[in-house]
Amino acid sequence: MTQIFFYHNAANRIGTTAFLIGRTFAQKKALLVYAPDAEIAAALDRQLWGQPPTGFVPHVGADSPLAAQTPVVITRTLESLPHDERLFNLSSDVPPGFSRFTSLIEIVGRGDEERADGRKRARFYKDRGYDVRYVDCTGKH
Repeated sequence: MTQIFFYHNAANRIGTTAFLIGRTFAQKKALLVYAPDAEIAAALDRQLWGQPPTGFVPHVGADSPLAAQTPVVITRTLESLPHDERLFNLSSDVPPGFSRFTSLIEIVGRGDEERADGRKRARFYKDRGYDVRYVDCTGKH
């Protein structure tokens, strides 16, 4: 069953996501980032060019010919994907087909709308029997 992690109270949702992606990449784990909003996907792309500050996290869009060989793939849809290991959700909705992934990482900021959407997603997962783990990002990133 998919493991679900909620990182909540993120002061900077994109920055926190980039930090977590960098940590996952350092562990040599492949991941997908579901970002259907083009502005959010572009902001994450920019952030990953400098995260960590002394390094670079290789990443591409799902439409790149290098997607199958690149450890971090940013995608606007969850169709025809290179793997089903880790999924980072930057959508305000439950990602379609999330249960095929080994783990799902949700990053929730401090805004009222983000928090309300996050609560809805958490309730959705819990109502379906998923174990949801929470990590408070207050004071971090």
